[in-house]
Formats: sequence, structure tokens, C-alpha cells
Amino acid sequence: MFGLAQIPMKSNSIRFAAELYTKIKLSSQSYTNGLPIRAYSEAVAENNDKISKAMKAYLDRAKEHDEFMSTQNVAFKLGKRHLANMMGADPETFSQADIDRSIQYLFPSGLYDAKAKPMMKPPELVIPQRKAAEFNQSGRPFHSMFYTGRPNYCKLLFQIVSNINELNDVEDQMRLKQASPDPTQKIDSAGYDWLSKDALEKILLENLCDTEYDNFIKAISRLNSHPYAYKKKSFLDKYCRPLLAKTHSDQIPKPLIDENGRSYITVYECLRKTARGDVTLLAPGKGTITINGHDITYFKDVQAREQVLFPLIFADMVEKVDVIANVAGGGFSSQSGAIRWGISMALRSFVDTETVDRMRIAGLLQRDYRRRERKKPGQAGARRKYTWKKR
Repeated sequence: MFGLAQIPMKSNSIRFAAELYTKIKLSSQSYTNGLPIRAYSEAVAENNDKISKAMKAYLDRAKEHDEFMSTQNVAFKLGKRHLANMMGADPETFSQADIDRSIQYLFPSGLYDAKAKPMMKPPELVIPQRKAAEFNQSGRPFHSMFYTGRPNYCKLLFQIVSNINELNDVEDQMRLKQASPDPTQKIDSAGYDWLSKDALEKILLENLCDTEYDNFIKAISRLNSHPYAYKKKSFLDKYCRPLLAKTHSDQIPKPLIDENGRSYITVYECLRKTARGDVTLLAPGKGTITINGHDITYFKDVQAREQVLFPLIFADMVEKVDVIANVAGGGFSSQSGAIRWGISMALRSFVDTETVDRMRIAGLLQRDYRRRERKKPGQAGARRKYTWKKR
């Protein structure tokens, strides 16, 4: 890779590389938080004549990265202190949970994607990690698969194949004993999926193409389909992620039957701002909507009507159920938001689990806890300032 492994090394250079390798154990570390870099820099500072050009370039990049992370950490701590002062809290005991709550309060967002919402987290959690040194001071790589270009990826495939071979040996031994796999320990893969390409790249710290990712999926799926895969469950759990929280049948209320033989569900405590209401859904229905004894024209604003109709349109239940809603307090916006949440929660009892998961992704099942921000002393409003006049 660097053309340095072929350079003959002197005996003292080999001894220095071995001692350095044992001291900081770079071969067992795939990631770095800056400490191995500093240890390596201090260790090789006394042996400048033995450092290869590749290692010098690596140390220069590592030094720049450490300085950048140090600057970001200082900025984060300063911002954390300012945020704590804004919220009237003690900066010394201001935790990450307090930061998240403060950001949600100061910057309310209706965006459903968590990546699109404003956040404030330590730089170590936001900035991608860097690989540690993969070669010693003479340019000799630590990893046996270094020259493949993606050593961590190749090592992962090697581990998967090794596990499959071990399970094959176990299967052969069990067949000789005329024994079969334990059906009670079979891995249930429902509700789980393999890591995405981006997530796998973050773990391996290597860029993968689509073909390499497909090869990983095929290999890990083959291991997971083995009859004795439960013996390698700890390894498989590292590379799978749960899908959306599974909606259990006991969490969704079963519809009741009224005197006319129709199924119905009533959702109480439908909240939005200062509006409070309850929503009853009846099926089968003709699509009639009754709000405080009026039809949907109870709302004069078109946007409020769209808020009420959105969950029915989303679940394709517009002309299949009837809606009866009673709401009080607040304005048209808050009342329509409360009814929308009540309809969404009631629809869970009349649609399949896939539609429920789609509704959860769309944010229909999430309460909107936003409130009007209070006026601040010395200001004209929550954010508005008084006009400053010099004279």
C-alpha cells in the first residue's frame, strides 16, 4: 500500500517496533479517541530518524484532528453553559437530558425525522471517529488483511465464515448423536433487520460499495439461517437492529359493540394546547364526521378541516368509519389537532399493524406537547425585544 513493507529493517528498528507495538497495543484498537495518537507521538518523538514518511503523514493528520476536537469540545462546553444560563439552571449539573429538553423547548419543531430536528450533543457523538494507526513506524501493517484495502470488512466476512464452519462442525457432531436442534432456542428474526450500509460503514470506519454490502447481507443471512445459529446469537446481535417498536395486540384496545351491532372505540383525553376532547369511531360507517353536533364545517378554516381528515385519508378509511367528536377550549387549530390525534389513536383498532407502523412514522400517534412560550422579563415578548433608541 505504502511501498514501505519491502524496506529492510535494522535489528534496533525491529526491536523498537516490537516494544512500541506492545506498549500501546495499536493492533487491538480499531478506533481512537486521541489517546493512542498522543502515546504514539510521544513514543516516536525520540526516534525521529526511524519514522517512515507514511507514519509522519499519519501523525500530522492525527494532530490536526486532535486540535479540531479540542476546539469543538471547548465550543460545546461554552454553549452548554450559555444554554444552562438561559434556562436558569446550574451549568455544573446540566446534563445531556437537560440539554435535549431545553432544545425542544426553545426550538419547537414539527418535523418528524429526528435527523432534521435541532440538537446539541458532544462532538464525540457527532463527528465521525478516525481509525488508529494501522502500521508501525517502519510502515509494516499490523493487520493481516491490510493490503486488501478494507481490512475491517474482510475481517468481518472472515469471522462470519468461521462461525458458519464452527456451526457445521456442531451440526455434524449432533447428527452422529442422532440429535436435532432445540426448536425452543430458534432465533426469531421478526421485527429485526440487518444494519444499513451507512451504519455498517460507521462501525467498520470504511467505505463500502453496494456489492460489498450485498455480500455482507448474504453472508450474515446464511449464518442466521443455520439450524444452530442460536449458538452465535451474541455475534448476530451486533449487526442487527430492531425495527419500529412492535405494536402488541394487548396495547391496542379491542372495539366494543353498540346496540346497533356496530363496532366502536372511544378515545378520551385528546389534548392539544388548551383544547380537551374525546373522539368516538364507529365502523362500518358512511364517512360522516360530527363535531360538537355539527359537521366538518364546524371549522371555518380549511387547514383545520384538513387536519381532521388527514388520518382518515392516510389510513384509507374516509368512507368506512363515522367520527363523533366533542371538544372544548382553545381555538380551531388546537381543537383540530386534538381531534386528529384522537382519530389516529382510534384507527389502530380498525387497521392492520403495517398501517399502524406507517402512522407512527408519520407522527400521527405522537402527542404534540408544544405550548406558547412565556414572555421574558425585560423583553416585549418571548423573543421580541424592545426598540432600542440611542437618544
